[in-house]
Amino acid sequence: MAGDVMLTFNPGSSSIKLGLFVIDAGAARVLARRTVDATPDGLSGVIAKALEWVNDAAPGARLVATGHRVVHGGDEFNGPVAITQNTLNAIEALAPLAPLHQPQSLRLIHALRHAAPALPQSASFDTAFHRSQSAASRRYALPRALFDQGIKRYGFHGLSYKFIASQLRQKHPGIAAGRVVVAHLGSGASLCGLLHGVSRETSMGFSTLDGIPMATRSGALDPGALLYLLKQPGQSIDTVEDMLYHRSGLLGLSGVSGDVRELLASDAPEAREALALYALRIARDVAAIATTLGGLDALVFTAGIGENQPVVRDAVCRHLAWLGVAPDPAASQVTVLVIHTDEEQVIADEACQALCLSQITGTCP
Repeated sequence: MAGDVMLTFNPGSSSIKLGLFVIDAGAARVLARRTVDATPDGLSGVIAKALEWVNDAAPGARLVATGHRVVHGGDEFNGPVAITQNTLNAIEALAPLAPLHQPQSLRLIHALRHAAPALPQSASFDTAFHRSQSAASRRYALPRALFDQGIKRYGFHGLSYKFIASQLRQKHPGIAAGRVVVAHLGSGASLCGLLHGVSRETSMGFSTLDGIPMATRSGALDPGALLYLLKQPGQSIDTVEDMLYHRSGLLGLSGVSGDVRELLASDAPEAREALALYALRIARDVAAIATTLGGLDALVFTAGIGENQPVVRDAVCRHLAWLGVAPDPAASQVTVLVIHTDEEQVIADEACQALCLSQITGTCP
């Protein structure tokens, strides 16, 4: 094929989702997708394979831009940006706020700069969608000066929530105008409360550890427990951090796995207990976010677990029966939807915006 294409990078802790998009008539249309394993030492190879994949999937096309998902934008970024040295410096300064994810994005950006220095790059931030929340929703009950120093609730998974909000506007406009809680349930997981399609509350706060339990991350935890652990012999900040990010959540609860599919297949009572606690915590946070919204009109499940595990969805809905939620759509007073999310599409759309591709392709607005 001929024409202009864009490559998107959506990095996780151990893999990277690649998206290849055709830039045509002001829109980014997906052409192909791919997931590759990635380690910090192998990113140069990943970039080389990604560029080779572009040539194979779109022979004769011109690669005109790349877009990256970046987890943390802090208070510096409230939307997508072109990556310049100044914006890159600002993204690097935010790395301590997202130690599991931000370094991976930065390594990808640097590796691509080295491989293709003239190729325009953009960054799309998971935190940006939640900048619409009130100060009351973003504050902790800490000394006020700490809020000004950046200790606040940022929220994450914003690219996913932005996509779901757009899908609701397009396909369910009546629901989009109401009070909606979206449950993004993947290896990382969080909830977001939408009012008229705008983020008003989310379960994740300062870090990606907060909120509901995840595959290997703890979710919300009494800070007193952390103070206690840090005072124990043999413990350190590094060992506790490793436990919270990599050895907790469903893995820590079950001792079996952090993968819901494996837990559902297991006969171990610990696996059943982990799944039961998982559903209960999700439901509890749905109810809490509904308080901020002033009620609940719809509950949307998305991401790997949310889209593909009806057992988990049903368990969450049963806990919320008192709110009018039921697994059976015919019996539910609250609309329950399952919507596939597409973070790569959001990255591509935002790259068109941030890079002003009309200057390159003559097509994007």
